[in-house]
Amino acid sequence: MSAAPEVAALRGGHVTLAAAADAFLATPRTANPNTHRAYASAIDRVIALLGHDRPLADVADTEISAELAELWDGCAPATWNCNRAAVTSWLTWCQTKKHWTAPSVPADAERRKETADETRAVAKTTIHRLLSRRDIPLREKTLWRILYETAARAAEILALRRCGRCSRCCAARWRSR
Repeated sequence: MSAAPEVAALRGGHVTLAAAADAFLATPRTANPNTHRAYASAIDRVIALLGHDRPLADVADTEISAELAELWDGCAPATWNCNRAAVTSWLTWCQTKKHWTAPSVPADAERRKETADETRAVAKTTIHRLLSRRDIPLREKTLWRILYETAARAAEILALRRCGRCSRCCAARWRSR
């Protein structure tokens, strides 16, 4: 009589989405903190839409596809592919390693083509050569140095605001000229 519940548990009939996710996220495959964070974020967002206490076996493939589309359809291809891969890895692990009845990511939620970014970093010697030129204004040199040292985008740096003290000091200096 005790064999029936074990078989049901082995097939995932009583495993909830949250329990399956917790079991997956505790495996060595997500030991890297960055991988764990990315996978947990994607899986938790899908589970939030499907229901934490819902049995894994009750979820249909089409529901997985619909939730992926709802969450990340308008995102960049790299974001879609990363989140899709996390959910796919989780569901495949449930099926192959635990032998639980679990949905699959359907074919209509396929990977999206990413465009390769061919932008290359400027060599440090080139930056130093530019910064040593006397014909380039200090403002541009400062911007280039900040961009190079922080690896920030130009729009991010240009959007920075001075603190209140600097605004008063700078305003006073400009008025005195």
